[in-house]
Amino acid sequence: MHYLVGTVSVHTTAAICDYLDERATSDDTVTVVAVTPTADATARRDAQEALNVAPVRLTTVGTVDTERRTDAGDPSAELLEAASAVDADEIVITPYSGVSNTPKTVGSTVRKLLENAPLPVVVVPGPVL
Repeated sequence: MHYLVGTVSVHTTAAICDYLDERATSDDTVTVVAVTPTADATARRDAQEALNVAPVRLTTVGTVDTERRTDAGDPSAELLEAASAVDADEIVITPYSGVSNTPKTVGSTVRKLLENAPLPVVVVPGPVL
C-alpha cells in the first residue's frame, strides 16, 4: 500500500501518524507532502517541521519519503499531482490545517480532494488545539 499524506503542520502530521500507526506496515510506503505558499517564510518553516515528524513517528513503515512543494496554485491540485506521481493508493489528510488560529471547519483543500480525487481520500480527525 502506498499512502500519500498531505500536511502543513506538526499537529496534522502527528494526527495522521496516529492513524497510520494502526494501518501501515513494513511492506508499505508513505509519502508525506507539504504544500506551502512561496512567499510565506513561516509557512515554509512549519511545513519543514511537519515533514521532519513523519520519519521519526513512522519507524515501522517500510519507506517514508517527504517532499515540500511551493504552492503556485491550488494545494489540492498539488496533492493530486503528487499522488499520481507516486501511484498512491490512498490520500490521508485532516479536515483542517492544525494551526491554532484557523477555523476548525473542513477546508477548501479537503473539499476539493473529496470531490476530485480518483482514489480514496481518508480524512482523519484533526488535532485538538
